[in-house]
Amino acid sequence: MNTRTTGHHAPSAQLRAPYAEALLRHAGRDWLRLNVPGHAATRGSDLDGFFGPMVTALDFPPLLDGIDLGQDTPLDRALELAAEAWGARRTWFLTNGASQGNQIASMVAPALGRTLIVQRSVHSSVIDGLVLSGMGAVFVHPSVDPEHGIAHGVTAPDVAAALARTPDAAAVYIVSPSYFGAVADVRAIADTAHAAGVPLIVDEAWGSHFGFHPDLPARALSMGADLVTSSTHKLAGSLTQSAMLHLAEGPFADRLEPLVDRAFRLVQSTSASALLTASLDLARRRLATGADATGGCIETAERVRDTVRALGRFTVVSDGFHAFPDIVGADPLRIAIDTRAGGITGHEARRRLFRDHQVMVEVATGAAIVAVIGAGSVPDTDRFVEALHTLPSPLTAPAGAAHGDRRPKTNADSGAGSGAGSGSGTGSDGLRLPDPGATKLTAREAFLSPTRVVAAEDAVGRISADTLAAYPPGIPNVLPGEVITAEVVRFLRQTAAAPNGHVRGAIDRGVTRLRVVA
Repeated sequence: MNTRTTGHHAPSAQLRAPYAEALLRHAGRDWLRLNVPGHAATRGSDLDGFFGPMVTALDFPPLLDGIDLGQDTPLDRALELAAEAWGARRTWFLTNGASQGNQIASMVAPALGRTLIVQRSVHSSVIDGLVLSGMGAVFVHPSVDPEHGIAHGVTAPDVAAALARTPDAAAVYIVSPSYFGAVADVRAIADTAHAAGVPLIVDEAWGSHFGFHPDLPARALSMGADLVTSSTHKLAGSLTQSAMLHLAEGPFADRLEPLVDRAFRLVQSTSASALLTASLDLARRRLATGADATGGCIETAERVRDTVRALGRFTVVSDGFHAFPDIVGADPLRIAIDTRAGGITGHEARRRLFRDHQVMVEVATGAAIVAVIGAGSVPDTDRFVEALHTLPSPLTAPAGAAHGDRRPKTNADSGAGSGAGSGSGTGSDGLRLPDPGATKLTAREAFLSPTRVVAAEDAVGRISADTLAAYPPGIPNVLPGEVITAEVVRFLRQTAAAPNGHVRGAIDRGVTRLRVVA
């Protein structure tokens, strides 16, 4: 589902949700549905009884006259409004999440060159895209906060160095903001990429709300990015699994647009969900017209941070962002709390908040938890703060946890640099983010090679056939084609054993076996 921006609408047009409104009108008619989906919106069905009649009534298939079939349809107008709201030349609605957008972006890159310059702490869907495309990759390692085990971003000089040694570069691929809300200098990196004659692709999954309020960071498109993945369901409020892909009106637009459109058709379902699509239309309307509501959310998040600081037991992770040269801003709707400063690991804090207080946070690491507030939706944050401060203190806070050395770990500290950045990093056990093993094959070569499944300890020194990522946030710790190290095995097994720990791509829950190239 996509459109080319045909012109600017009056500001009042952003008050409309043309696709969602058309879908609602369509559902209000007296239909006898003898087509798919098979539930036929039948009253009294299990789905109707469980979800309510409106969900099934709105669940229509694609290609309906007056909605998405024909010229100048409500869907076309919804996409034009989305492109206008984000400042894009063209926008595509995605119903398989931002992962689909990352796969599309990775798949079009081979038309521009042979090698992708990639931030090592990208989401695993970017690596999936490398498997699909068959491209080679040169990885740029992010800075790492050794105190919290968090990977942040990359700098323009790091990107320039990678481009200088990669004459066949196709594009630069970075992440901004990070899972913890760190914002990269997208403008400088875009200028660096463009100077080398290649586009900049930004996974802005966590920044779909950027630019819609003066207290929010600028969106990547406005800072020179050429292709941007936007996980609209995260903080912009559309339904889970809905996202957008935005193409800038920039120097690479004419070449990228037909490529993206063709790749989109390869990976988008022919039965795209009307519910997900409508939610994207509605989320756009709220962001574009609800700056006051977004401002209220920003104020709420800042009050939480101020309260945490005043109470003194815990610390705010973003207060240390100034120490990292790759961070130029922070998402104010992300609340990252160093729990070890208060005598409890992040994993245990998350578990107890969930079990004892019915409070859900986005992610936990050994050192911290991250809570998020969606743009336009203000939850009961007083309840969160109270629950947080009633948590027991089973640990003695490690020395320096509150005000310790947060000097960025750089490539100079570790030779090859740390690339994991999984977000499941250091904790009271001292487990550190593992450095990646050497790259021996492209991701596609390793993924499609004959493989064997061996015990995890026997996989050390072998080439991985899988992507393995501590999840969330799903940032790979080992890639197809990389040598598996003992450090990586220890890290992944410890992650799997932690409360709420999960390793995406593992053969079994405990990571006792690994798939290697035969």
